[in-house]
Amino acid sequence: MDWPHNLLFLLTISIFLGLGQPRNPKGKRKGPGRPGTLAPGPHQVPLDLVSQAKPYARMEEYERNLSEMVAQLRNSSEPARRKCEVNLQLWLSNKRSLSPWGYSINHDPSRVPADLPEARCLCLGCVNPFTMQEDRSMVSVPVFSQVPVRRRLCPLPPRTGPCRQRAVMETIAVGCTCIF
Repeated sequence: MDWPHNLLFLLTISIFLGLGQPRNPKGKRKGPGRPGTLAPGPHQVPLDLVSQAKPYARMEEYERNLSEMVAQLRNSSEPARRKCEVNLQLWLSNKRSLSPWGYSINHDPSRVPADLPEARCLCLGCVNPFTMQEDRSMVSVPVFSQVPVRRRLCPLPPRTGPCRQRAVMETIAVGCTCIF
């Protein structure tokens, strides 16, 4: 599987696990649901995935897939150009979009994984589907999603002690879309 598909796979897993969902969305009542509703399951996984063995195995696989995507991005033979064009010959959705995007590496040494693939819009405007030229009466904007990561928490000097990790959700750009 190539890295754009891996990113889509990881985001799908994240949505399936409900990792980006609020604990008690506005308008939802607390307490047990009505009879016949879904039983508690993976959509109610606690955010602290690090301390629990079974969900941690899923997180470990997720992080491994992310690192494979970053490696593919680093080793890509595709030139890192910032060209606003649609290529209908490619099957990659990010290059066929009317708001095409490329990927860069978002690096943060205090995060696990330290490197995340992040989308960047290739056009200021959007590609007009009739002329296939950039139209600046519209705007390309990034689409953001929350992804699970772990933060390294180390004591500040003069204190000493081991670093801890805490699972958190971080917002990253996963694609681009066109708005008027």
